[in-house]
Amino acid sequence: MQDTLEAPTAAQTLDRLLSERHSCRAFQPRAVPRSLIEQVFRCAQRAASWSNVQAWQVSVVSGGARDALSAALLAAGPDDRSSDFPLPHAYTGVYQDRRRECGFQLYDALAIAKGDKEGTARQMKENFRFFGAPHAAIFSTDPGLGTYGAIDVGGYVQLVLLAMQAHGLAAIAQGALAVYSPLVKKQLGIPEERLVVCGMSFGYEDEAHAANSFRTTRAPIEQVVDWRD
Repeated sequence: MQDTLEAPTAAQTLDRLLSERHSCRAFQPRAVPRSLIEQVFRCAQRAASWSNVQAWQVSVVSGGARDALSAALLAAGPDDRSSDFPLPHAYTGVYQDRRRECGFQLYDALAIAKGDKEGTARQMKENFRFFGAPHAAIFSTDPGLGTYGAIDVGGYVQLVLLAMQAHGLAAIAQGALAVYSPLVKKQLGIPEERLVVCGMSFGYEDEAHAANSFRTTRAPIEQVVDWRD
């Protein structure tokens, strides 16, 4: 008698993808076929948005364009820092705790000791090397759409991350790339008036790299969901 296995439900598949997805911080150098990248963005195009305005625009860089952007970011100085959106004023309480936990996990995995400023700075620069990924993306919105345009882009980014996972790719969303918004827009020919929300590096994961050896935790729903009956 042949064993029959029930196909996973849609909820089980979604739960598996969400459980397996993580921020990849080291990639293989091999490029992703253009057709596969197009499949990912075609899937993400189904993202919900305010009045279906679809506020997002994406600039994808590969090859020489990717290398030129990386070089420009690595050469940038403090005076080049400028974000289109206000940065967090402070991380306090549970938000600081979660942020520190993530940072400590990464530095422990990479054997960067507490107080090692050179090691910390070196790892920070990996953002601008796109963690070795052969591809990067910049996500922007129209200023006329206000806060909700940025919210729409955030939802779209989450769906891109999930679509990457579903298509066998790895990715990491990067706020660090938005800190140099004018430089990024000039380098990629993005209209000055558009607002850069974040960037993303993506490709095939280097599973053997220590930077990919840990997983962050998530708060229990009791800490985030308030029930009113």
